Amino acid sequence: MIAMPLPLFSISSRCKQAASALVSCWAVLSFCVGVAGAAPSGLLVDEAMIVANARSGKDWLSNGLDYAGTRFSRLKNIDSSNVKKLGLAWSYSLESTRGVEATPIVVDGIMYVTAPWAVVHAIDARTGKRIWTYDPKTPRDGRWGDCCGPVNRGVAVYRGKVYVGSFDARLIAIDAVTGKKVWEQDTKTDKARMITITSAPYVVRGKVIIGNGGGEFGVRGYVTAYDAETGTQIWRWFVTPGDPAKPFEDESQAMAALTWDPSTKYWENGGGGNVWNTMAIDTELNLVYFGTGQPGPWAKAKRGAASDGLYTASIVALNLDTGKYAWHYQENPRDTSDYDSCMDLILADLKIDNRVRKVILHAPKNGFFYVLDRTNGKFISAKNFVDQTWAFGIDPNGRPIETREGTSTDQPFDAIPGPAGAHNWQAMSYSPLTGLVYIPAQNIPFALGTDADWKGQDNSFGLNLAMVFNPRPPTGKAFGRLIAWDPVKQKAAWSNDLGAPWNGGTLVTAGNLVFQGTANAHFKAFNASDGKQLWDTPVGSGVIAAPVTYKIDGKQYVTIAVGWGGVYGMTQRHSEFSTGGTVYTFAVGGKAKMPAFTPFTLGPLLSGVKYDPKDMNDGAALYFKSCVYCHGVPAIDKGGNIANLGYVDKSYIENLGSVLFDKPFIEQGMPDYTGRLSNEDVKKIKAFIQGTADSIRPK
Repeated sequence: MIAMPLPLFSISSRCKQAASALVSCWAVLSFCVGVAGAAPSGLLVDEAMIVANARSGKDWLSNGLDYAGTRFSRLKNIDSSNVKKLGLAWSYSLESTRGVEATPIVVDGIMYVTAPWAVVHAIDARTGKRIWTYDPKTPRDGRWGDCCGPVNRGVAVYRGKVYVGSFDARLIAIDAVTGKKVWEQDTKTDKARMITITSAPYVVRGKVIIGNGGGEFGVRGYVTAYDAETGTQIWRWFVTPGDPAKPFEDESQAMAALTWDPSTKYWENGGGGNVWNTMAIDTELNLVYFGTGQPGPWAKAKRGAASDGLYTASIVALNLDTGKYAWHYQENPRDTSDYDSCMDLILADLKIDNRVRKVILHAPKNGFFYVLDRTNGKFISAKNFVDQTWAFGIDPNGRPIETREGTSTDQPFDAIPGPAGAHNWQAMSYSPLTGLVYIPAQNIPFALGTDADWKGQDNSFGLNLAMVFNPRPPTGKAFGRLIAWDPVKQKAAWSNDLGAPWNGGTLVTAGNLVFQGTANAHFKAFNASDGKQLWDTPVGSGVIAAPVTYKIDGKQYVTIAVGWGGVYGMTQRHSEFSTGGTVYTFAVGGKAKMPAFTPFTLGPLLSGVKYDPKDMNDGAALYFKSCVYCHGVPAIDKGGNIANLGYVDKSYIENLGSVLFDKPFIEQGMPDYTGRLSNEDVKKIKAFIQGTADSIRPK
């Protein structure tokens, strides 16, 4: 038996807890008696085990598999010769209807995966049987800033604990065997702001590292490290500077303040720059890397048009031990199109110009693929991997050469790619065998303009954009692609059209396979070298999360957590099904029966609600401020995992005041609009909903 320190409890108490939690007998014996090898439920997981596992691929111990975030598994039992024989091994219901974005973590035969609202499920990875669930009891009444749904991207496991961030920004440590809470920390720096956590934590050297979300709601971005054992805060670094009338937290904040316009009182609007997605870690360089979100508000005219706004839309490196600033590279100075840089980072060693460089690979929202030196943040190269209109290119110093669309402060413009990005949070992967990066690329065009009436942070509705989505149709075509990108040559090796945007993340394996789920409810495998599709199965719902693979008892499994949603999936769909959140696990020769898929049905076009046509214009403004992000445009959109109000039963719109004020759908995340909207406002919104439905009705 491996000798390791035991966290906080005796062997006998741990054995009792493990037995009471119905962990399998082999695992209990393994830990208590040492007859079978490793301990159960990740009791021994630490940075050394994560590094060693990346070489074997047996488990999936960290969000990106390894600290480099490659999502490259060295398992090759499944390859092009037998991938067509994949069948369902088991499925598991997450008992959810909102978006599922989690990467499962698999340790010693136990899988940990999150559902919406950060509900953690521990599952037997052999059989799909539930071991335990933990619900952090996040309020579901929409009180927290919800730009994209109550999604969660997964957990971290370290020395006997499972770590998860809740939607209301708590960091929680759970006993990995019993599913009971060990400790909890409220990570919010300002209780009045809509601070969220949707990302997975990262654990290294005894520290749990987590960022936050909420940039659309006047939130200041920051990253915090907590003691993994006790939850005590170790360090915190702010992305954007605070009030310059007060002492800055460190020298990097004083440097950042020089790039903000103090006349705009940027600190009152939070500044944005939130770290709401993945990280990468280089333990040899002792650095943690992350991308930061867009500045707040979106409109640069309201932040000072000439202000770069550090460290928003950037890649930042911090010292692992102290959280001290090491370097940054800003991808979008003066961003005005919601071009976050929070998309996942991959660390690799590449031969460039006849020498091996330690690099970061990045494909953010703005459509350019960046290669940087990860030792110092110096720019190496960048090339657009999709069509874009905001920049002519990137100059040799790494600064964008912007077009009118990239610099507009007062005129409406077409954002290509749109605010959903050329690549969003859906994970890309990198194979050192092919030398290619596999990107879930897309475009969802938008017509944008500055909100001339914006007066500062709107505490009534929370949104902090200072932008409007123009009603005129934008130029550009929506698409979704799987692109295999060569980061050295800076060009695509191959590309597959997936038919629609908002597809899932990717996994690449030593079996020369790329796995990806799609918006039209399929899970596919491709040849990693040439992109040829080799396997396909329906999964009953659009897929946005990334798959994982692992091995138990000599058998390789592939798992995907399925559930349509996210910022685009709330209002749009590309599947004929609407089956709720489900975990599917496949293996060669799997014979389990697929669960029944739930067909999606669109009701008849809304009719019969009485209204005054004169109220439609005012109703449109109110609707686009408070309803469109979840429900889409009435009758124009068809609804995603949330209903479109142009196709609901007439009674809901006739009694819209009760829906908004009496909280009948509060457990599904519907906000309480009491005090936010008046009865007169409701009357105007009803006019816009029914009037829009009437306008498209065939004559």
